Amino acid sequence: MSPERDFPPAPPGPPLPPMEVRWPPHRTQAIPLKTVCRIVRQVVGEMVLLFGDRVLVRRDRRRLACHVRQIAMYVCHVALRISQSDVGDAFGRDRTTVRHACHVVEDRRDDPLFDDFVSAVERIVVAVFGTMEVEAHAG
Repeated sequence: MSPERDFPPAPPGPPLPPMEVRWPPHRTQAIPLKTVCRIVRQVVGEMVLLFGDRVLVRRDRRRLACHVRQIAMYVCHVALRISQSDVGDAFGRDRTTVRHACHVVEDRRDDPLFDDFVSAVERIVVAVFGTMEVEAHAG
């Protein structure tokens, strides 16, 4: 059997209308805020594992988890424009903790390598959630 398959000719008739491809796909329901924040946190964690020590040089696992959470909080607030109170609720933290996380990440963005990393995370998150509506105060 040859790798190429012979398909029967198309039946006669009017041509099919062109298909429209939309990305990200159109959603009729909003994604719960807690789910969005959980996904952002997972993306940050996976990217940290992917880029390893070049981005986050930290001594222990607990501190690494803290920095992943801080970056995720920052990206949720800055890139997705979710209020600090809503981000805090989604992460089980207070809004002042989110504010502190944003300050920590902003201070670290002076390092060009870290800034490139955070920018990449922001681009990915905006590409995924940018046109989707986020449902506030939902869990």
